[in-house]
Amino acid sequence: MRFVDDYLPYLLARASHLVSHGFHAELRRRGVPVGVWRVLATLADGEAMTIGELAERVLMKQPTLTKLVDRMEVEGLVARREVPGDRRKVEVAITADGRRRVVPLLAAAKRHEREILVAGAAPEQPLKRVLAGLIAALAADGSAGEVEKDHPEGDDAGGNQADAAEGLAQ
Repeated sequence: MRFVDDYLPYLLARASHLVSHGFHAELRRRGVPVGVWRVLATLADGEAMTIGELAERVLMKQPTLTKLVDRMEVEGLVARREVPGDRRKVEVAITADGRRRVVPLLAAAKRHEREILVAGAAPEQPLKRVLAGLIAALAADGSAGEVEKDHPEGDDAGGNQADAAEGLAQ
């Protein structure tokens, strides 16, 4: 057995890449950049987030995300707003147009997720609980907060994605 065949970081990255690949192809067919999908899916519940919070969730560096949010704001998909009580902070929120755009994508993502789980015969809830627990434990120690400089999961300023281990296959 090769080392990587039993190495957790490799297994997680490889599984993420394989799970995300099919849905990212669906996004390409629909003309939606992966970064736009990640932002819309993250904000879909209506809860606004600061750029820092959003960057952590969508696996992008803040400057890259800021450029993406600028473009999405021009397209009417998101809006910036001041944080009540702290004029120095700005939150990003999904707009009605953004919500209309993401709703069919959320449905397609859930279909994709069901297909993956059936194909892999993975028990959905235990798998998600284990992964959520792992994420929470690693995020709590503060060591996994920012996407690495050359990490393939970040979206570049043009909205293109490297074809590598992708994170939010939501």
